[in-house]
Amino acid sequence: MTDTNYWVLPDGINEALPDEAETMEALRRQLIDTYKSWGYRFVMPPLVEYMDSLRTGVGSLLDLQTFKVTDQLSGRQLGIRADITPQVARIDAHGLKSEHPNRLCYIGRVLRTQSQHFEGSRSPLQVGAELFGSMGIESDCELISLMLETLGTAGIQDVVIDIGHVDIFRGLSAQAGLSEKEEKQFFNMLERKSIPEIDDWIKDCNLQKQIGDMLSALPRLSGSIDVLEEAKKALSNADRDVQQALDYLTALTKRLTNNWPNATIHIDLSELRGYSYHTGIVYAAYVPSFGREIARGGRYDDIGKHFGNARPATGFSTNLGLLLEMGNYQQQASKQPILAPTDSDQALYALIKQLRDNGEVVIRQLDNQTQKDCEILNCNRKIVSKDGDWAVVDI
Repeated sequence: MTDTNYWVLPDGINEALPDEAETMEALRRQLIDTYKSWGYRFVMPPLVEYMDSLRTGVGSLLDLQTFKVTDQLSGRQLGIRADITPQVARIDAHGLKSEHPNRLCYIGRVLRTQSQHFEGSRSPLQVGAELFGSMGIESDCELISLMLETLGTAGIQDVVIDIGHVDIFRGLSAQAGLSEKEEKQFFNMLERKSIPEIDDWIKDCNLQKQIGDMLSALPRLSGSIDVLEEAKKALSNADRDVQQALDYLTALTKRLTNNWPNATIHIDLSELRGYSYHTGIVYAAYVPSFGREIARGGRYDDIGKHFGNARPATGFSTNLGLLLEMGNYQQQASKQPILAPTDSDQALYALIKQLRDNGEVVIRQLDNQTQKDCEILNCNRKIVSKDGDWAVVDI
């Protein structure tokens, strides 16, 4: 007979033991309080929904990442959420039905069939904030600022914000008259930053020199904020949508550098993360010596269309576990516990309740608990009977 280790968890499924869980919970509470101070209201979407709902908007890209089950009550297909963003969009569009801007935030567990990164978690604790109903530059600036505030709260320093704008790619593709097949080919090469391949492909397409030069310049327009001035020259013959996107990036980065002088901003005009659903800026946060993003976001207007209320939308998300791994979060020190005896005296019960109500941790001693067990509890005070009353004394 083969022995079975019943305590082994599936690959990519994690749990948190007391020390880690308490730290995660402390950061979770602090982030919720931070979002509340910015005017963001906390929502708790369900763990499962009908797949028809989860597939809309952003969720359509997560179909293969979603665990699916059959509802025994309705016979319909359910999905265990792999991303909370589509759910928050549904809440804004259908649950709140507001004509005014809504600021919403969330922290919840998601489940994915595969990790997004090698040896990563398939059940991360997703953190995010979304702003619905505002198209102005103020909303995009606010969400990037809140993302930076989130990283700072977790003790993450030396953050680099990589920013792009999908309308630049879309505008140049339309101006070049690329077919759907050609656009996908160009998109694939841009994602891989394969400049020699792009140059050869442009020659083979027999495009007009003016548009060919602009397509060729796109993967090369990457670097500090100064790249935007270079881009305006290289793409000076681009259509109005491209020019507006460049102006938008210029104004946005100026605001960010004024508000966050210590944050490094990197421009990448061939950054097309989430191209199929993003409708404006896209951005991601990085730190040195870590090869992947630690947070991401962007604008995805009209995501609520499938729920009956198409609205402008912008937001970001990250992973609470990753924030703790990459940051230097300093949890507020708590008082050491107080050890209470097993006595059933009512006055003792009253004192214990009073202490707990005042924020103290009081641990009742068990009948079979040894002195060594008490030492492990790390108590530095205890309750003793003194002159016919109960009192807290140092150990």
